[in-house]
Amino acid sequence: MSQSPSSTIGIVGGTGLASQASPTEGQSSSFGAQSLPHHQPGYSLQPKVDAAGEVSSELLEIAMGPHHPSTHGVFRMDVVLDGERVVKLKPVFGYLHRNHEKIAENTSYLASMPYTDRLDYLCSMTNNWAYALAVEKLAGLKPTERAEYIRVITAELTRLLNHTCLIGFLVQDMGAMGTPLMYAFREREKILDLFESLSGARMMCNYMRFGGCRVDLPPGWLDQARAVVAGYPQFLDEFEALLSENEILLARSQGVGVLSRELAINASITGPMLRASGVNYDIRKVDKYGIYDRFDFRIPLGEHGDVFDRYMIRILEMRESIKILTQALKDIPEGPIVDPKAKLRGFRPKAGEAYGRIEAGKGELGFYLISDGSPNPYRYRVRPPSLINLTILEDMCLGTTIGDVMVILGSVDIVLGEVDR
Repeated sequence: MSQSPSSTIGIVGGTGLASQASPTEGQSSSFGAQSLPHHQPGYSLQPKVDAAGEVSSELLEIAMGPHHPSTHGVFRMDVVLDGERVVKLKPVFGYLHRNHEKIAENTSYLASMPYTDRLDYLCSMTNNWAYALAVEKLAGLKPTERAEYIRVITAELTRLLNHTCLIGFLVQDMGAMGTPLMYAFREREKILDLFESLSGARMMCNYMRFGGCRVDLPPGWLDQARAVVAGYPQFLDEFEALLSENEILLARSQGVGVLSRELAINASITGPMLRASGVNYDIRKVDKYGIYDRFDFRIPLGEHGDVFDRYMIRILEMRESIKILTQALKDIPEGPIVDPKAKLRGFRPKAGEAYGRIEAGKGELGFYLISDGSPNPYRYRVRPPSLINLTILEDMCLGTTIGDVMVILGSVDIVLGEVDR
């Protein structure tokens, strides 16, 4: 059986290469077991070596996506493999580009609010808040006391929703088919029910307004929210009992996809990924936007920066969000929900520029606006955490196996709506 020069496996045994021997009488030249010399005594499979004695190998380039079930959207990775080891990986963006920023520059400030829902479409409430914060800085508006509490409550509920779904998706990518993801979606539905009764929509809420909120809380909403928040610690205990000491999850996540503290800082990584690498940076504490300085909560930090730390940081952050929600739901005052100086029609902020940012579930979400005094922004720019956090995907994947790539990508927590915009 002749051997191709490009093959990486040679069949050796006895005094020479078996591939140099022609089939003997009675042997078939087909690929049946009878024709393979290594089935005979004294033969074994050995790597093929070159003239220098080095094991020769071939690199395989594959495209994972844009329709791969674990890429979390229309996203492609061009991966170069040496066997199963990753030697190069390039993320390819742009399949979901919808011209978000240019559309916003050609429409009024208020008309852009529903478009922000469609950036990170799992977290529309925090998208609304970041944009409203930038416009309020530009126009000199201040939300009312009740509106500030409502914003904190909806933002922390969104954080619970985001982290819960992320963990469900992550373990699904590891091969835990069904159960953890369905547990996550069960809890997500309870939060979406609250958003639906508040805004009229489950995902595209379009709820925030410049200087406040669109509508006040409906009767009984606070009691329903308190019930959801009160039951969440029990769910997290159940979730952790299922996952946190599972030997398969530990084997697939500990020491995998390590992101160093130095690289995380230099690459402008934010959110749970940054804190999992041990960097104590949370915009709720740094900027104290809204009324976060009134609440008692801690910032969880990781030690190793691997997939397991990123998983645990999100679990711990949900427990801290429950603390914030408990305090906010207890202290929320009565009163108006919109700054009386805010105008919806004929809204023309003075010429200037402003950058508003918040600690969204995935990291720093910022909006940069330039006003020239017209009804439309002169410049509108989004700083999405999913895009920035994806830039170091190759660094985390080099040297790992192809099976680890999907787990590492899942731990980044991306939504393609805000990656491509």
